[in-house]
Amino acid sequence: MLEQILGMPLGHVLSWCISVCGSYTAAIVLFTAVTKVALFPVAMWTNRNGLKMVALMPELDRLKIEHYGDKEAVAEQTQALYRREGYHPLAGTVPMIVQLVLLVGVIGAVREALEGAQSMLSVYPVQAGGAALLMPLAAGGAALVLGLAQNRLNPLQREQSRASQWMTNGLSIGVSLALGAFVPMGVGVYWIASNLLTIVQQVALNALMPPSRYVDYEKLAKSRQELAGMDALSAHVSKEDQRREKEDYKRFFSIANKHLVFYSESSGFYKYFKGLIQELLRRTNLTIHYITSDPKDQIFAIAKEQPRIQPYYIGEKRLITLMMKMDADMVVMTMPDLENFHIKRSYVRKDIEYVYMFHYPLSTHMVLHTGALDHYDTILCVGQFQFDEIRYCEKLHGLPEKKLVGFGYGLLEDLRDQYDRDPPAPRARKKILIAPSWQTDNILDSCITEVLDQLLGRGYQVVVRPHPEYLKRYRPRMDRLVQRYAGYEGSDLEFELDFTSSRSIYDSDVVVTDWSGTAYEFAFVTGKPAVFIDTPPKIHNSEYDRYPMQPLELTLRSQVGVALGTAELDQLAARVEELLQHPKEYEERIGHVLADTISNFGSSAGVGASYIISRLKERQQHGR
Repeated sequence: MLEQILGMPLGHVLSWCISVCGSYTAAIVLFTAVTKVALFPVAMWTNRNGLKMVALMPELDRLKIEHYGDKEAVAEQTQALYRREGYHPLAGTVPMIVQLVLLVGVIGAVREALEGAQSMLSVYPVQAGGAALLMPLAAGGAALVLGLAQNRLNPLQREQSRASQWMTNGLSIGVSLALGAFVPMGVGVYWIASNLLTIVQQVALNALMPPSRYVDYEKLAKSRQELAGMDALSAHVSKEDQRREKEDYKRFFSIANKHLVFYSESSGFYKYFKGLIQELLRRTNLTIHYITSDPKDQIFAIAKEQPRIQPYYIGEKRLITLMMKMDADMVVMTMPDLENFHIKRSYVRKDIEYVYMFHYPLSTHMVLHTGALDHYDTILCVGQFQFDEIRYCEKLHGLPEKKLVGFGYGLLEDLRDQYDRDPPAPRARKKILIAPSWQTDNILDSCITEVLDQLLGRGYQVVVRPHPEYLKRYRPRMDRLVQRYAGYEGSDLEFELDFTSSRSIYDSDVVVTDWSGTAYEFAFVTGKPAVFIDTPPKIHNSEYDRYPMQPLELTLRSQVGVALGTAELDQLAARVEELLQHPKEYEERIGHVLADTISNFGSSAGVGASYIISRLKERQQHGR
């Protein structure tokens, strides 16, 4: 019945086309073109809606990043975004619905127009067999051509994943094969012509509505890259750790009245919190909630001996949601860029005090990104120099003043205690440690051959210890370097690729580096000097030269050792020997630099604990 109702008006159009063309096949192609022209406004509306969807994709990616792992929140915020922007998700189905309705009418029209005609176009391929069976293949082939074209031309389909594209194309090809086999061949001709003319239609739509006018593709690419980075965070997390994470997540939020939370990116960060946590446990009855994104973090073993430490494994994906739902009085972290990237302040409690602790004893305004500390409430400063830098930054950008605490750098104290208790044994050869950073154009990538040429064969023991991150990111490069020296016959060169212990660093007599903070820790702990190679510095804040004070990364180089330009590497051996000849002079000089640079050396844990205790008591007194 529906076929007849829809077929009557379309039959008149088809009859007119037959009278114009005199050929049934040409008439059906003309008829298809007429319907495309008549329905072009619908195609324009659908295409505009698709462009709106693509334009919204950066915001959708941002929602997925902000609410990572929280599907309900993503769905809720997505619907709110659609309502705000007037986007209709079901609009993409309109062409399919129109096409299906039109197809029913075309079947009726073809039957009526070809009734009684001696034409193969009225034959059903499955009934005729033989050459007629080429029609399903032709219909499927036309659908394949359309799909490949739409993957490149259609703004919305172009931005879909490969899997989604081929799911769409596969469905279209399957429908086309079935239609080509079970409808009159005339309808098959219509379907083939419709698929091919849709390509022409999309070209016309792109000319009338250039996608680049509606979509910020640079912004889209950036958001996709960031989202892909988030997806990669836990790509290798085991099923067991995923279950454990889920349980720890529930356990964390099942506990009310959490006063103090520490967050650690990995097991290696506990050393920065160690003294402070031990002091807090000694002086208070606080329960310390310790979140880590490392399932093998040492904190889990430590917590077995200390019941007032409650550890939780939360991977970097779920951490996003946990931080947004954080419900504690105070959160202490060594992670900069709070609020600037995927880790946000709590949406649940606006009164949480976020405390930043440094994991390096240097300046704040060159290595850190612009605004890296802006969203913290309190900074535990390494020394007075950081007070000056942070206060200047606040004035420069019109920011409210943070609480700044003269804290110090507890790791140095711990390392110095270990060094004093167990100093390195005397050795026949002086040990020269090459310990570069992992940034672009570091020593290993730019001048390691020249450095080794200067040091080998001079009676030193030379150890090359890459940065752990370098080995993690660029293992093939490191393997090639090791292989290059595999045939070296001397016994004075070794490559240290096991980072289980840092003991080898402090056993050295001189460290050769570029911009690694390890050199400063080495110098302050041992009183021994370093040689700094002036490779291009790591600059994450392009405004650093607007500050009246120079970063310590630059000024300390000549105070705890010597600096050499990459064009002066022929002087390296001489400078190393000069440093080795004046150990007392450098020990005294470095001691003065340490006293002038690091606050509260030997008592930082007590200072930090006193601040945290007083702030938590203050909150309790005010009923918060």
